Amino acid sequence: MTPLRSRSRLPRTLVVRLDSAGDVLLAGPAVRAVAAGSSYTALLCGPQGAAAGRMLPGADDVLTYDAPWVGLEPPPVTRAATRRLMETLTAGRFDRALVLVSYHQSPLPIALLLRLAGVGWTAADSEDYPGALLDLRHRRPPHRHEALAALDLAVTAGYALPPGDDGRLRVTPPPPTTHLTGPEPYVVVHPGAAVPARAWTPGRAARAVAALSAEGFRVVVTGGRAERELTARVAGRHALDLGGATDLPHLAGVLTGARVVVAGNTGPAHLAAAVGTPVVSLFAPVVPAERWAPYGVPHVLLGDRHAACANTRARHCPVPGHPCLDGIGDAEVLAAVAALTDDPVDQGEQTERGAAV
Repeated sequence: MTPLRSRSRLPRTLVVRLDSAGDVLLAGPAVRAVAAGSSYTALLCGPQGAAAGRMLPGADDVLTYDAPWVGLEPPPVTRAATRRLMETLTAGRFDRALVLVSYHQSPLPIALLLRLAGVGWTAADSEDYPGALLDLRHRRPPHRHEALAALDLAVTAGYALPPGDDGRLRVTPPPPTTHLTGPEPYVVVHPGAAVPARAWTPGRAARAVAALSAEGFRVVVTGGRAERELTARVAGRHALDLGGATDLPHLAGVLTGARVVVAGNTGPAHLAAAVGTPVVSLFAPVVPAERWAPYGVPHVLLGDRHAACANTRARHCPVPGHPCLDGIGDAEVLAAVAALTDDPVDQGEQTERGAAV
């Protein structure tokens, strides 16, 4: 471990996580560890992750940079954007930086910019030779969950979670949302995902909502503003449609009040974990579940983990009919929800896939 200075001279530390909201939420335990050993902790996020960053305990400030090597629709490389970032980093007077990346990403582009901005010490996981760009080159264990891999880096850099912190995902307390949901118990179905391969098709999601409603569950369907047409179709006459009605903090409030959340491998699943709500995870095997499953909460994984798309990182399902997720039966969904709510249902001959309750 790298020793930290006395508490009267703790460093100003920057934590970098440039991906989506779910990735930023998984960085939460690492951010809290860094904050416990820093006089000031800032988080550098991409625009898709900034709202989640503002909800993380321990982050004193959230900076935003749309990195041209990250994201589904990266911006062009421009001198103006790079200059603005350099000015922001220089003004921050950071002593240290931790660059958090997924197992398939490189930290070296941002490490170069951090070095040029005068950040004195930088740590990251890196499979590539970093040259003079990293002061601590860390290697993550194979198949490590993303939340644990990020925390591992922080610990190796000399930080530690504060006493009493269990290391689970966490966000600041969300606002009350009973004016949106009503007071009765409910199950949330979140049908959307930025990566279509990681979600049910709309028709399949609508059938699942109808099945849950027929079984006696009150269902709330959530989604962003751009997903209002999707949520209206999925909710139909069987569920309360909150598509476009919540920002991220209010979505956290809705998920907090839910008995269970049914969602794909997407940000709201990790947000549900961060507020302590059990998750039925519709997990397409395009990425490995051991790295991306809901962390620290009871959950059931549904989906064919051995489908032809396994580990391809495909954005759109390459197999006709999207069988890995659309092949999940209503009985499996009902059994998974029942297992997490302790509500018995007639399970017949269905089989839970990948239960982790």
